[in-house]
Amino acid sequence: MTGQAAQQQANQQQANQQQVNQSATQADPAVVVREAGEADVETAATLFRGYLDFYEVDVEDPDAPRAFLAERIAKDESLVLLADVPGHGTVGFAQVYRAFSSLTLTTAWILNDLYVAPSGRRTGAGRALLREVLRRARAAGVAGVQLETAYDNTVAQGLYEAEGFVREEFHVYFHDLGAATSAEG
Repeated sequence: MTGQAAQQQANQQQANQQQVNQSATQADPAVVVREAGEADVETAATLFRGYLDFYEVDVEDPDAPRAFLAERIAKDESLVLLADVPGHGTVGFAQVYRAFSSLTLTTAWILNDLYVAPSGRRTGAGRALLREVLRRARAAGVAGVQLETAYDNTVAQGLYEAEGFVREEFHVYFHDLGAATSAEG
């Protein structure tokens, strides 16, 4: 990256951060976002199954999503947040993994999962979850939060861009190694 390109990227990130800081004061106060604990696994797993259904992921073992989340929470391997909306209940969840960025030599977070059940859409739950992830990342001194979504998920893309996320210039590749179900994987 050239010096000019790096400066442009830094300026864009600063502008995005200002936008996020301004919009953070406008979050819907009715939505309560909280960290999921072991007592919340069933609730989180129900939302996680909805997320997997949304992305048309075929899960052979119906308990696998619950077991997966329970292990992440118990081992503190991810941050799982839940969104509660009065009159609707717990309608959304987000899951964040901690990572490192070799290009910036810093810590980064990956917002791997963000989902709001149909009954909770248009309540501000998705935006509240996203803002809470960003708030916690800033408080933790994280350099940035990365996410990806399907090309046709334009609703989510609009939310992400409105909250200061910028589409990167990188292509994402994945090499499928099959169903890795070993205890090591």
